[in-house]
Order: sequence, then structure tokens, then C-alpha cells
Amino acid sequence: MIKIIADTTCCLPVQKMQKLGIEFVPQIITFDKISYRDDYELSIEEFLEKLRNSKNLPGTAAPPPAMYTPIYRRILENGDSALVITPSSKVSGTFRSATIAADEFKTDRIQIIETNTIAGNLGSIVLKAREWAEQGMEMELLCEHVRDLAARERTFFLVPTLEYLHKGGRIGGAAKLIGTLLQIVPILTLKDGQVEVYEKVRSMKQAINVLVELNVNICENNPEAYLTMGHCDSQELFDRISNQLRDRLGHAEIPSLSAPPAIIVHAGPGLVVTSCFTKPE
Repeated sequence: MIKIIADTTCCLPVQKMQKLGIEFVPQIITFDKISYRDDYELSIEEFLEKLRNSKNLPGTAAPPPAMYTPIYRRILENGDSALVITPSSKVSGTFRSATIAADEFKTDRIQIIETNTIAGNLGSIVLKAREWAEQGMEMELLCEHVRDLAARERTFFLVPTLEYLHKGGRIGGAAKLIGTLLQIVPILTLKDGQVEVYEKVRSMKQAINVLVELNVNICENNPEAYLTMGHCDSQELFDRISNQLRDRLGHAEIPSLSAPPAIIVHAGPGLVVTSCFTKPE
């Protein structure tokens, strides 16, 4: 059997991963030299309260290799194999940690795939990988399917300020100045696993319209779009975008995911993200 290993940047609820038998590791959040796991030691509500009251931006760290080691050992001792699905190495050190830990075991029964994405699409990839593994798919074909799905991912997001991305080193300083000085609202995306500005508009209303059109163009008549949305402390904006997408696409519901602290640190409160996949070629 192939066991799937994820981390909390996939935005799937911890309880859901546990129920589905998906192994996972947390990201680490540090406030004033005190570190917390972001799976059960620090809730989103507690995190936001600390963030609002902190003078300094908290730090983040990928799970250390030592967190992967006992998971690998348990899986191998049970006669199973492991497929680790990680976020982009340009936004997290998770891939590196998973690789360092795997090197100790010197076996091809541990495979690691860097997806070049994060958040909802990472969660969708994890769920599909688990589904394929449950169907008995062999490792080589499973990895091929995961890489193909990851190559088709499209992530777009809105943030009320670029301050957090700038301070966290996730976007260039020039983009921050443009957004601040000219009152431009950027629609951001992931390109090759890196946060980039997709388009700049003059108002939030325009940004919403662009975001909705982008997702409609990708998801319409596309049964493999796997559209999800997520947000942090921005329910009103989330609802506006979600309602428009549901009306345009004829969806009764769009799966909603909560951004974990490790993502909020760099994107900031007020984040709204849409995640989907283009049609296979």
C-alpha cells in the first residue's frame, strides 16, 4: 500500500487527514522566540490574536527532517511505501526536509514530489493522490498522475496589502511600492512556484471581476477543475467572490478551506485565494 504524506500548507483540516489516513507534518510558527506547531498547538483564532498584538512579524519554519523520520520508519516497517507531496520549495523548505529525512533510509519506497503550489490546489492533489493509492495504483503511475495534475494547477489570490509578502521575502520590493503608492490592487498568482503579480487593477471591484473571469474561463465545462476557495479573516470578500462563481458555474457549493497560520504569516489577514486546474491535454 502507498501511504500519502502531506503538511499543513495543503489547508486540509487535520481531522479530515486523520480520518482518511493521510500522514502529515506541521509548519512551525515562532512568536517572540516561542515556537508553535500550526496543527494543534496554535489555532487560527489564537494566531490572529497574537499577530494583531505582536510588534514583529512572526517567523515560520518548515518541519524539520526529524518529524518525517518516524513516519517513514513506521510506514516501511509495515511493508508499505510513502509518497510525500510538498509545496513549492520557493515558498517553503518542506521539500528539502522531507528529502534529507528520506536519504537516511536509502530506499525507492519513499518518493517525494514538489508540486510548485500551495493551499487549495496542494490539498486537492493530496486528496487525489490518496484516492489513486486506495485504488491500488502503482507508485510510478501514481507519481506520473500527481505530476500531471500539479502541472495544471492555477492559483490566484487577493490580499489587502503587500506588506506581509514583502516582509516575508515572498515578493519583490518594487511590486510593494507600486501597490502602495499608486493604490493599485494586484491579483497575485503562483508562477513556477513563486508569488508573482498576475494583473494590476484600480479597485477591489475590478479585482473581483478579473478573478471571477479567470476562474470561470478555467473551470467552465471542466470536470477536473477541482475548484476550491480559501480565506483568512475576510468572510465578506470571500462570499462576494464565491457567490459570483457559484452563479456563473452553476455550482451548488464551492469547497472552502481555511488558510493555516504558515500561509497567513506571509499573505496576511484579509487573504482570499482561488485554486483550480486546467483541462488535461
